[in-house]
Amino acid sequence: MAKKVALLVGGWSAERQVSLDKGREVEAALKEAGYDLTVIDVKKDLNDLLSKLTPKPDVVFNNLYGRGGEDGIIQSVLEMLEIPYTHSGVMASALAMNKPMSKRIAMTLGVQSPEGVVAHKDDILASETLDPPYVVKPISEGSSCGITIVRENDNKPAFDENWTFGDYALVERYIKGRELTCAVLDGNAQDVTEIKSKTDFFDYEAKYKDTRTEYFLPADIPTDVREIIMDWSERIYIAFGCNGLARCDYVYDDRIPEATHAVYFLEVNTQPGLTPASIGPSQVIHHGTSFKDLCIHLIETAKCHEKQSTQKAQDDQISQSVAGAAA
Repeated sequence: MAKKVALLVGGWSAERQVSLDKGREVEAALKEAGYDLTVIDVKKDLNDLLSKLTPKPDVVFNNLYGRGGEDGIIQSVLEMLEIPYTHSGVMASALAMNKPMSKRIAMTLGVQSPEGVVAHKDDILASETLDPPYVVKPISEGSSCGITIVRENDNKPAFDENWTFGDYALVERYIKGRELTCAVLDGNAQDVTEIKSKTDFFDYEAKYKDTRTEYFLPADIPTDVREIIMDWSERIYIAFGCNGLARCDYVYDDRIPEATHAVYFLEVNTQPGLTPASIGPSQVIHHGTSFKDLCIHLIETAKCHEKQSTQKAQDDQISQSVAGAAA
């Protein structure tokens, strides 16, 4: 009998349409793979979601992005329901979505990240944080939503009337350089892609609307830079406790000769875009795995993280008791 899979799409974040669009490609791949598939358009309505997850599927394929979808919220619901799901668990998702926390954890691993501070909007507008140039980012958002670069003698405000991301933001020193990203699957770094966008940086427009954005895989970068990015990405993946496919983003200042001082970690994405052309999957595909097989792999390695951790702790305790009795 075919495994019953529920594909979650939509959600209520700023990335709802992205999830719906990319979800169609995942849906096609899972149907081709022969799963008994149900597609659920997730709204901010827990009772509605619970009814659509009844009876329980064997696995949930989480294709939600942004708040509610990749910050630990939907993961917590699935943990309570004891339904295995793709991608990272509650803790990894929550930590990765919080940009200031991600930077702190990365730096404890010896990973360089731009200087940054969390500040109130009023202080940022009054230029009482960092000297320009700097980048203003929502503390917890994806797809570069709400990001602004403020340069010296710039008349552009750090926020506009469309800012809906709270009273506090991350202000980060702007690093001029090349945008690089590395996918990690099951703890193994895949490759490094360079992104060349025609906008100020790889923002929402460049990611999903601007057809001029170019992707170079593998990136034409020095070997030591590639090795550092892949090593750092694996360290971050493991430290955060990620699962399945994740992606780490960097900026590389190629004017600096020493690689460890030239590469800066920006963020880790536990729910990278999933289409054959998306950055993360394209790196896996580049090394010989089809998009359909990647989706199958994510389904077959899906799990309930809390349940597995509890079982492991119990097994370890039993093992220690047995060893103690034998001694």
